[in-house]
Amino acid sequence: MLPEDLMLLFLDEEDGRVLLDSTSIHNALAGAVLLELVRSGRVAFEADGRKLAVVDPAPLSNEFLQESLTRLNKPLKPQRAVERLRTHVRDNVMAQLEGQGVLSVEKTRMLGIFPTKSYVIQDHQAISEIRDLVGNVALGHTAPDDRTGALISLLYAVNALHKVFNGDKREMNARAKEISAGNWAGVAVKKALEAVHAAVMATMVASTVAATSVGGGSS
Repeated sequence: MLPEDLMLLFLDEEDGRVLLDSTSIHNALAGAVLLELVRSGRVAFEADGRKLAVVDPAPLSNEFLQESLTRLNKPLKPQRAVERLRTHVRDNVMAQLEGQGVLSVEKTRMLGIFPTKSYVIQDHQAISEIRDLVGNVALGHTAPDDRTGALISLLYAVNALHKVFNGDKREMNARAKEISAGNWAGVAVKKALEAVHAAVMATMVASTVAATSVGGGSS
């Protein structure tokens, strides 16, 4: 699924080190979850195109997606939907990957005091394959499809392309901007992706402003 693919891109393929900050990861993963719910046919825009709502309440076979679906218990603007899906999204995606044998999660303590988690890669091929697939599109070697196009659009939304792939930041961002505006997906998914992309960017800005406000008190 998109959230799992995205999380693998956020990890160093050799040592499992996380390449991005937590805020960016949570926002991007929440956007990916929302796209999966749209692609599954469970969530769609209302007639006026402003809010997303559950249009098919049939249970999903994947427990993670099903639990995410229950959070959208009323029509929501895309940004609010992304915000609702942020809670525990990284831990839930990691649990999915751990259950598939791609990696293992180990609890450690930073400086021997602060609880933290480290990720041990068990299936290096899985990470290499998704990095090669998306990297070739990001660097302009191949054209995007609905999977790689969505992943690059989400990476672009959290300004992560240059942190995930080696290459010229300006060129990659310019290409990602073109990809985000391209016609590689169906109409319904494309409309949802555009909304999710904008929602993730807006949530990133809001998160940054909130962090600045908390950390920038007057003296």
